[in-house]
Amino acid sequence: MRAPDFLPRGFRAAFPFLVLPLAAAAAEFSLTVPPAATDRAVQVVRFTLPKDLKPPVVLRQGERRIPVQVAPDRTAVFIVERQAAGAAQSYRLAPAAGETEPAAAGVQVAALPGQMRITVGGTEAVVYRMDQEDLPRPDIKPEYKRAGYLHPIRTAAGTVVSDDYPVQHVHHHGIWTAWVRTAFQGRAPDFWNMGQKRGTSEFVGVDWTWSGPVHGGIVTRQRMVDLSVPAPVPVLNETWELTAYAVPAVAGAPALRIFDLLVTQTSATSDPLVLPVYHYGGLGYRGRGEWFGADKGFFLTSEGETDRVKANGKAMRWVHHYGAVAGGVAGVTILGHPGNPRAPQPVRVHPREPYVSFTPQQNEEFRVAPGQPFLARYRFVAFDGPPDRALLEALWQGFAAPGNLTMETK
Repeated sequence: MRAPDFLPRGFRAAFPFLVLPLAAAAAEFSLTVPPAATDRAVQVVRFTLPKDLKPPVVLRQGERRIPVQVAPDRTAVFIVERQAAGAAQSYRLAPAAGETEPAAAGVQVAALPGQMRITVGGTEAVVYRMDQEDLPRPDIKPEYKRAGYLHPIRTAAGTVVSDDYPVQHVHHHGIWTAWVRTAFQGRAPDFWNMGQKRGTSEFVGVDWTWSGPVHGGIVTRQRMVDLSVPAPVPVLNETWELTAYAVPAVAGAPALRIFDLLVTQTSATSDPLVLPVYHYGGLGYRGRGEWFGADKGFFLTSEGETDRVKANGKAMRWVHHYGAVAGGVAGVTILGHPGNPRAPQPVRVHPREPYVSFTPQQNEEFRVAPGQPFLARYRFVAFDGPPDRALLEALWQGFAAPGNLTMETK
């Protein structure tokens, strides 16, 4: 399942404005990320090497060497940790000329029995589950079994900030995707509430994986299946492109574990899947079991709302969910891309349970039809410590509106 070290299919589609080929080649180049009106954090910057500049290359900011990952198609990727409003970031790019790259664990993907394990800096960051028989306890009924989701999700300190098969809602899993109220061929399959036996989501396969000093990830396939008829009918084919990053230290922030998820759903038949107005379904995240209860889990939204009841159903650019762990608090921020359908999407925030759902059909009917795929991008940021609204907004700006890199020969 391992492929050569290259960028995933959706990476270029997600950030097309950062691909800047150079017409001329020289021994050294000056790279600049121009100033912006807002603070930005963790910008993933891509550019194409000039034809005559062959890898390996060296990227520096001042005297500091910046990790850069170059794919066989000559696409180079590096991360701008933090950029203050009004300030440009300048770099120098040159041939390595015999200079060796410092050893770094970066992002590594390993295929293990029933799972794909992604590590950052040598420690586990996130796991993609492939075996529906790998259950946390023996009392889970067959109709609830599924694979094709993410759990556990860990902070840089190793703190787990997700749950799997919680007793309150056995059909919840770390990070997963499913639709609830639907209309398909005159029936109403439910791919979320699997206990009703009207629908399910199946793991299909892993297309490829890649690892590297800056990023690594996996491309997987799932499908949503209608179980409301004697012969199950595939309804949607789904692809996940998961990209994890080795994020350097960000000034004024705790250690961050960051990964992007690009979700693409296409019709498996000639009929559309209609999604009537409903208050949850889409992309789900389930927090730690200890966060169950109105006074145990906490929220902060991009609009500054901390009351989970008032936050429920509101459109938001990002939401942070956190709670108590040994030694303090930890949590996950979910950033929605402005290019997503109905962005900023409404979010279901449960009044007691530790979960949220980005739900584009909350206010208006939605559909996935032949030739009209559903495509959505999200960034997840896991960390220990309380949330800082300014930092989370800078992270969203870095995801949603990264700077347009400029280059000049020196």
